[in-house]
Amino acid sequence: MRYLLISDLHGNQEALDSVLLDARGQYEHIVCCGDLVGYGPDPNRIVEWARTSLLAVIRGNHDRACCGLEDLEWFNPIAQEASRWTMARLSAENLDWLRSLRRGPITVDGFSVAHGSPLDEDEYIASLSDAANVFDYLDKPLTFFGHTHLQGGFMWANGRREAVLRPHRTEYEILLHIKPDALYLINPGSTGQPRDSDPRAAYALFDSETQEILLRRVPYDYDAVRQKIERAGLPPALGQRLAFGR
Repeated sequence: MRYLLISDLHGNQEALDSVLLDARGQYEHIVCCGDLVGYGPDPNRIVEWARTSLLAVIRGNHDRACCGLEDLEWFNPIAQEASRWTMARLSAENLDWLRSLRRGPITVDGFSVAHGSPLDEDEYIASLSDAANVFDYLDKPLTFFGHTHLQGGFMWANGRREAVLRPHRTEYEILLHIKPDALYLINPGSTGQPRDSDPRAAYALFDSETQEILLRRVPYDYDAVRQKIERAGLPPALGQRLAFGR
């Protein structure tokens, strides 16, 4: 089975549309690692798409915040403002659906899906040392996660830990072959708000039969999103940062 893996959409419809167009015909199911909303100007459109299009999705911390399940005091002022803006504009049906999202990790076709760490949905896995604290507790050889907005990941094999690289800014994709008897923590990257200094939308494709993963980047019209953010009255910094991927 072929899967499209996405994460951290954050209400960015233009980025999602570019990913879906780029990946068209190359997957059977879509799985999301959380954070559908927050920051971006199109929360209802994203949630309505998710409700009918995703095989599996788990909640992210911004999903919780934007439907009233998270105390906003843990967020910085800009994130707090964006969460309040999003909550005020989500329809009652979409708010209820967000509140019903499951906490990760969950299992899909033999692989795991988490938002942050499989041990703690709010924990960031951003370095080899972070990953080292997780590998001993994995119950599946492959886990997809999000939360950091950093595409790539980590692997453990034969007692060694290694980083999984993302495509360079001049590259379209990187192919990863899953090795037997190895453990993988793979972040498809943020579709809607990358923070690895590459403004292109990020996603992954996984083929469970060939055991291959493609990490991809695709350009989108981030300036159009910036303009929508400013017209909506959201903090302008949320749109300005999209051009820099951080």
